[in-house]
Amino acid sequence: MKKHYYLIASFLVAHCCFSQTETEIYLFDLNLEKDTITISNPKNIANNEGYDNQPSFMDDKTVLFSSTRSGQTDILQFNIEDGSTKKWLSDTPTGSEYSPLRIPGRKSVSAIRLDLDGLQRLYAYDLKTGTSEVLLEGLKVGYHVWVDAHTIVCTVLKEKGMDLVVANLEDGTKKTVAKNVGRSLHNIPDTELVSYISKENEPWHINSLDPISGEIKKIVHTYDQTEDICWLPDGTILAGANKSLVMTNPAKKEPWQQLIYFPQEEIHGISRIAVSPNANRIAFVSLTSPRQAVERQLNAYNERDIDAFAEAFSDDISIYYYPETLVGQGNEALKDMYRGFFETTPDLHCTVKNRIVLGKKVIDQEEVTANGNTFDAIAIYEVENNKIVKVTFIQ
Repeated sequence: MKKHYYLIASFLVAHCCFSQTETEIYLFDLNLEKDTITISNPKNIANNEGYDNQPSFMDDKTVLFSSTRSGQTDILQFNIEDGSTKKWLSDTPTGSEYSPLRIPGRKSVSAIRLDLDGLQRLYAYDLKTGTSEVLLEGLKVGYHVWVDAHTIVCTVLKEKGMDLVVANLEDGTKKTVAKNVGRSLHNIPDTELVSYISKENEPWHINSLDPISGEIKKIVHTYDQTEDICWLPDGTILAGANKSLVMTNPAKKEPWQQLIYFPQEEIHGISRIAVSPNANRIAFVSLTSPRQAVERQLNAYNERDIDAFAEAFSDDISIYYYPETLVGQGNEALKDMYRGFFETTPDLHCTVKNRIVLGKKVIDQEEVTANGNTFDAIAIYEVENNKIVKVTFIQ
């Protein structure tokens, strides 16, 4: 029987514009009943300047994630039912923490620490004292998942890509079991297996790994090379696909299909999906609205701040006059185009008269004042990963 999916409740989230790249974390109630999956009660649980990422559920009532404060990234605990309160679990002036996970059988969480000197290792953090200890020496760990209290499956950074390693904390063994893997590692429900993304061939595949025997089996190909997935209790795999969640159930040989499309501009570039142990809640990471990247460049334009202006654009930004006349390519070319204009135009100012956001595109009707003259223009901005990658001007 075909499943039906519904998105319930209004989406009311306050947003501000900031000068740095941002991600947000959204939490929903999740209801699984027979052939219906219902997602409701949306909430931005980060709502914070800068980078917020890698959510995981410590238990059914608590979400852990990495969050920016004072120029670094620490572990933040969000208490869902306790008045939506937050608590910092780490404070490391010499480094930043990423990808926090509950450690089985311990009152501790693990996280990747990237120190200021470039050293990157897996640490454990005591929930009561906040003290930390290195779990794996000699490995530059990227991502990890716990199999049991002493077994970790992790990705290890290499010169090109990442290897998959099974590490045993009791006997100190570390065994490489696969190469060229992705960042998404998950325990497969009702098994002793771990899933990972193999990038050895195209299309990429979701594989299973038996951490004890080392046996690897192919499960299903990824959705359009999307590497952020999670599992539901019935064996359904969810994946993020820009503004949608897509799904498949390999055991039922179901093809990938769209579960939910989020029309709200706040939801964009979905990644890093997590489901609570009781499958009553789901969390994922979203890029901020493309509106914010465009707003950052507009504010910098009006302040004639060339560095802040260029920061809103990608390194390979392309600038066109409508329809397809290329007038500039690359961030340095952008600076060259605008630097002198900023320096010699004290009355420079741009006002947005109308704005439309359509997926990754922002279409602005602008009124520009420069050198005593005022004129109208249309600018079409295309945004990816919170950076403007293409601008087309219509005058």
